[in-house]
Amino acid sequence: MAASTLDALWYTRCPVPTPLGIAVQLGWFAEEFAPEGIELRSIQESNDPKAQESHFDHNLPASFRQGGNIPAIWARSRGADTRVIGLSWTDEFQAILSLPGRGVERARDLKGRRIALPVNPVSIDFNRASALRGFAKALELDGADLKDVERIDTKNDGEGATGIATGEGLRTRRRHGYRAETLALVRGDVDAIYVKGALGLETARLIGANIVTDIGFHPDPKVRINNGTPRTLTVDAALIDEHPDLVARFLARVVDAGKWARRHQDETLAYIAREAGSSVDWVRAAYGEKAHENLGTFLNREAISALTDFKDFLFEHGFLPNDFDVATWIDRRPFEAIELYTRKVA
Repeated sequence: MAASTLDALWYTRCPVPTPLGIAVQLGWFAEEFAPEGIELRSIQESNDPKAQESHFDHNLPASFRQGGNIPAIWARSRGADTRVIGLSWTDEFQAILSLPGRGVERARDLKGRRIALPVNPVSIDFNRASALRGFAKALELDGADLKDVERIDTKNDGEGATGIATGEGLRTRRRHGYRAETLALVRGDVDAIYVKGALGLETARLIGANIVTDIGFHPDPKVRINNGTPRTLTVDAALIDEHPDLVARFLARVVDAGKWARRHQDETLAYIAREAGSSVDWVRAAYGEKAHENLGTFLNREAISALTDFKDFLFEHGFLPNDFDVATWIDRRPFEAIELYTRKVA
């Protein structure tokens, strides 16, 4: 992949707060690479099913991904030659919900009861893994564990594509949401469900749920570890080896977006709302008033340790085909080079 033949970079991100998403909406990547004739292509906007699947399995060369860590971990476990070049940590609403009158006021009340675990028609069921982790931590906090509950599969059929307006125009994302779990809870087929983010908070309010355990803003960060905490920024290893300058420049713009966000609260919350397909009010409620201050990208020891902890959980519970060493997955070279490309952020 000679520099003269590289005409495009691919990127993808999840519908959650990410500095990559902010940089996209600000037009910074186009500004950075257009003078060299390098096109920035969104995986979500592609009509090619294989390209779309790269959001999960990272099959596309010259591609970046920032978002929930489960697909990134799963892809690496399957042998995808990727590297983590940055991590971000934006706390969000995470909760176990039940309904009034069900006798579930705290997590240990779920002993002998039924919890919902979603089943979605995707390559790696990140919603199922997230729910299992959420229940595991909630139960652990109250002196119980997963062996004390009955797991009930709630199947989503994959319907419900949602159009989301962003700086790229109207994008269509397939969102599994919490439809199946919520229906199971309302019908009495299960006694509790796990939800997260703005959509999860909307769901809780819509059905008048009891919040059994609030995990997302627990004082112990180890309790908050899940798909979104921390979020990974990954890139294929070949791009780092063959075009280290492009990777460093891309990373620099992501880092700059986090700095910009700290200085532009209202604009940032509006951008996050567009990314999440929600409203600013729900974003404030789900991610906190200081969400704009928590969009930094880094490679600190605490976040790497959290990523290792969650990888171990996923492997233990059968979500990964193979184990691997997170330390060897981290590549610090782009971060070490970004000072050369860091822009002054207004």
